[in-house]
Amino acid sequence: MSNNQEQGYAKLMEMASKKIAKLEAELEAVKGRDKAEPIAIVGIGCRFPGGASTPKKFWELLENGVDAITEVPKDRWNVDDLYDPDPTTPGKICTRYGGFIDGVQEFDADFFSLTPKETISLDPQQRILLEVTWEAIENYGKNPEELKGSKAGVFIGICSNEYMQRVVSQGKEKIDAYMGTGNINSAAAGRISYTLDLVGPCFAVNTACSSSLVAIHLACASLRNKECNLALAGGVNQLVSPELSINFSKAQMLSPDGRSKTFDASANGFVRGEGCGMIVLKRLSEAVADDDNILAVIRGTAINQDGYSSGLTVPKGPSQQAVIRQALENGGVDPGNVSYIEAHGTGTSLGDPIEIGAIGTVFEKTHSQERPLIVGAVKTNIGHLEGAAGVAGLIKVVLQLQHQKIAPLLHLKKLNPYINWSELPVKVPIQIMPWQTNGTRIAGVSSFGFSGTNAHVVLEEAPLLERQKSKGKSSEDITERSFHLLTLSGKKSTALRELVLRYQKYLAERSNAEKEELDNICYTANAGRAHFNHRLAVIASNERELAAKLGEYQKGQEVAGISSGEFSGEAAPKIAFLFTGQGAQYVNMGRQLYETQPLFKKTVDQCAEKLSSYMDRPILEVLYGSETDESVLEQTAYTQPALFVIEYALCKLWQSWGIEPDAVMGHSVGEYVAATVAGIWSLDDGLKLIATRGRLMQQLPPGGVMVAVMASESQVREAIAFCSKHFSASVSASVGSKHFSVSIAAINGPQSVVISGEAEKVKYLLQTLEAGGIQTKQLQVSHAFHSPLMEPMLAEFEAVAKQITYSQGRIPIISNVTGGKADNSIATSKYWVNHVRQPVRFSQSMEALRQMDLFLEIGPKPILLGMGRRCLPEGVGVWLPSLRPGMDEWQQMLSSLGELYVRGVKVDWFGFDKDYLGRRKVSLPTYPFQRQRYWVDETRFDRPHLLEESNNESSEIEIEQIITQQEEYNNGCSETEIEEIIIQDEYDDNGCPETEIKQIITQQIEIMYQHLDLLHAE
Repeated sequence: MSNNQEQGYAKLMEMASKKIAKLEAELEAVKGRDKAEPIAIVGIGCRFPGGASTPKKFWELLENGVDAITEVPKDRWNVDDLYDPDPTTPGKICTRYGGFIDGVQEFDADFFSLTPKETISLDPQQRILLEVTWEAIENYGKNPEELKGSKAGVFIGICSNEYMQRVVSQGKEKIDAYMGTGNINSAAAGRISYTLDLVGPCFAVNTACSSSLVAIHLACASLRNKECNLALAGGVNQLVSPELSINFSKAQMLSPDGRSKTFDASANGFVRGEGCGMIVLKRLSEAVADDDNILAVIRGTAINQDGYSSGLTVPKGPSQQAVIRQALENGGVDPGNVSYIEAHGTGTSLGDPIEIGAIGTVFEKTHSQERPLIVGAVKTNIGHLEGAAGVAGLIKVVLQLQHQKIAPLLHLKKLNPYINWSELPVKVPIQIMPWQTNGTRIAGVSSFGFSGTNAHVVLEEAPLLERQKSKGKSSEDITERSFHLLTLSGKKSTALRELVLRYQKYLAERSNAEKEELDNICYTANAGRAHFNHRLAVIASNERELAAKLGEYQKGQEVAGISSGEFSGEAAPKIAFLFTGQGAQYVNMGRQLYETQPLFKKTVDQCAEKLSSYMDRPILEVLYGSETDESVLEQTAYTQPALFVIEYALCKLWQSWGIEPDAVMGHSVGEYVAATVAGIWSLDDGLKLIATRGRLMQQLPPGGVMVAVMASESQVREAIAFCSKHFSASVSASVGSKHFSVSIAAINGPQSVVISGEAEKVKYLLQTLEAGGIQTKQLQVSHAFHSPLMEPMLAEFEAVAKQITYSQGRIPIISNVTGGKADNSIATSKYWVNHVRQPVRFSQSMEALRQMDLFLEIGPKPILLGMGRRCLPEGVGVWLPSLRPGMDEWQQMLSSLGELYVRGVKVDWFGFDKDYLGRRKVSLPTYPFQRQRYWVDETRFDRPHLLEESNNESSEIEIEQIITQQEEYNNGCSETEIEEIIIQDEYDDNGCPETEIKQIITQQIEIMYQHLDLLHAE
């Protein structure tokens, strides 16, 4: 090797090394970005004290400065028996108060496929987690059932289980097989993954009061490490047994007057609270790419531990400073850009000064009295939610970011004198205030566990660009639909009716909204919800019309534009596509869809381009030209390809919405579209063949006629045979051929036949038919189709048909020629030559489709539906058109789509809206769970509040639900449930499963009590 070569190789190696080093550096940078990628919050669910059962209601509580603390409800423990102002009194609690949510004894077990027996043993924390998680996913705008099998993670903060105390207190003999999974904390997370079939990371976190914020930290880390693609994170806490409250009272942690007076001079401990909060998390880049509704962004998180301090439960200021700094560093956030901190803020004389001192130290160089850091604490509103405290504070901050307001801190009358406020760069808000900032709003949330684990999360408002982008519309300037379709469903009829009420209320609250958002409302409801068996579909052109129709439906009125029904769910209904034949055409058919539906337009344009090689006039000019009239469209050279194009475009549109046929059948010309859809040939070949067919028929001499005859096929054939024998003797030789060239062109029903042939000979046949009292009607056609008059074109047509590439279809197709399911002969030129000449056996074809459940006519005018009904027994099938002359095309299409939906057809709702850019998810009412009471110590005949909710929306719904419950217990418990009890339960001394039988009897008595209540109310 020469020196020059060596130098060349050395230089090449040097360049390669530099390139490799550069790529390695870029790779490391990408890895670093992944580790620090912001996390988007895309969904929230919550159940907090004060009736804050939705994010909207929680914000109303915060904005209005509501104190949600109440006396301990009687269904938790007897506060009179257990209260003593002296915290040292054995077995007593020094406070009468707490933050409570309604209906913790109640749960929709049926919704989550849990038996009453298992539910009785199920910790209400697990119950509420299931419901709130479902609501959070719905708030995200995602159908929860679409998460099945996905790599979604579940991260739950939970630090106590008071229900277990109730279970154990019933006696060891009452412990059953469900107690373990029903009460162990790990199952709180595992049950969510199991129920939703999620296969990502899943675990429960217990770091005491910081549990839920630590869970969120771990969820963010899991997302950044690509362990999951979506995370469900949050926490739960419920107060159902007094033992832990007694313990906290003895430790003198509780506020005797039941208020967390954070930063106040009179701060004397915290008040316990219960609730649940869940958030849905995604990597920001993916949330933006998926056009999700981003509520806020998590920039950075951190956790640490106090280590050794003056006591296990004593907070440690330096550790709190460190965790805040680490979270800011992890998120790449300058402390100077932070404008709000949601403090842990328990309201203790020891904890408050330590925490506010730590905050002041971290932000002392970037903030001042003139430019203060605002510090608040949600515990002053709802109490200390312990395992759910962190997520409650985080959700509060997200809502503040969304509304650009800061909620007041309650119970602040005099600042804590042990805090040196004059030297701290902080301000405490005592009333609602605008969140003013010179840049992006950024906040921190702290949560500290009393065993020393600290957590901090740095939040940022949703990107401005994302909010602007979501307002954009289609870049192709496609006009919006004239009508929209809203679908609602429930697992029970009562749930559906309550959901309708929720939407009525939602729309009423939007009545003064500046922006009409019916498109986004329908998009979110259709694509972002699970679809159950009790279904409703509503068509409307605006929100006001939608609200009015829902109101009429709720009153039990028949409403145009509303479809409702119950789908059995046993098997998907079978659908037949019926493609219309000649005679359905009219000027501007499909024009509204062409101008407002991108896929329809694209398909029509595609066909028009392909047809340009076979037609002397552009098909778009025939369909939508300014000078087009009926006479042009009546020319069969244009009629046939025009119908083909419209029907093919309609079919592709239906298929894009997920509506796929189980079988196809076309009437005459319609069979060419059916064959294309079935895969007998390509679109190119189908268009070539139909254009050739129309052109050749147009070139035939005029003079033929077609007549509809109200008689059976056998009657008509007898008449033709009779006339054929006598015709030559009764007419002069000058009348054309003496051969009686009249044929049956179509058998459209048991008493509906079409004849076709030369005018004079048809006239002769009609005299015979009418003499026998048979009704007839001449059809407006250009030629006598399916008659001997077509024979002159057959040779040339066959030559073109032989050029076609045929295949065996992928969808069953019913043959016009045989009247049955097509065999392999349909994929031959001979079949299609015979098809021109042979009668259309529509009646037999419909018999072949007798097993279909739904018949959808794919054509511009519903001609086949009426004919088809007459071919089958009454009550067979549901008959739906695509278009109807004189009716808004979207109104008709959506009416049929709504009917398909309520009949159980699975609709691709993303496909339904994918052509309309700018669709975005909006916050809508969530599922109305139909709860019943399940409680472990239910041994008294107390009257439960099975149906009570904070918004008691309809007594009518209550009545129907109670009746449904009674029927379920009468029909179910008396047989199946009791049988299961007898088999599985331990017997009492008399051989009877006493406890379970009592529970069933109790349920019956409870239901009867409610009947009486409602009767008295009337």
